[in-house]
Amino acid sequence: MATLYVARSKALSDWGYDVGLSKHIYKVGLTDQPIKDVIAAGWAGEMDWSLVKKQDDVAGVTEDEVIDRLAGRTKMIDPKLYPRIRETRGIFKVAPAQVENHFLVAKALGGEPDLRAIKIKTADFGSYLIANALP
Repeated sequence: MATLYVARSKALSDWGYDVGLSKHIYKVGLTDQPIKDVIAAGWAGEMDWSLVKKQDDVAGVTEDEVIDRLAGRTKMIDPKLYPRIRETRGIFKVAPAQVENHFLVAKALGGEPDLRAIKIKTADFGSYLIANALP
């Protein structure tokens, strides 16, 4: 069984903030290999990647399908436009408002009476990306 993961690099996030993209940049992928080995290899010339969230036992989808599905809902950074990314596919720019709206709608549909704005954390970004990547 494959594992769907969301990873984040502090250095790439700082670069994204400096060039005007966003500091909320995440890599989404699917692998059969051990997660620690995949993340240690790094992407986009950065070696400081850390696991934000993962979901084990994902079956019936490929990495390309997961990335294409997520690209329909979230802004994927085109690796051809930014030489720094170096042809790394699956890097997404996530707006905090999207994540907040996702959780507020989930609360409203769940019937919770308290619908105040929530303070989102890095793990919430991972949960949002995983929820939107899977069919």
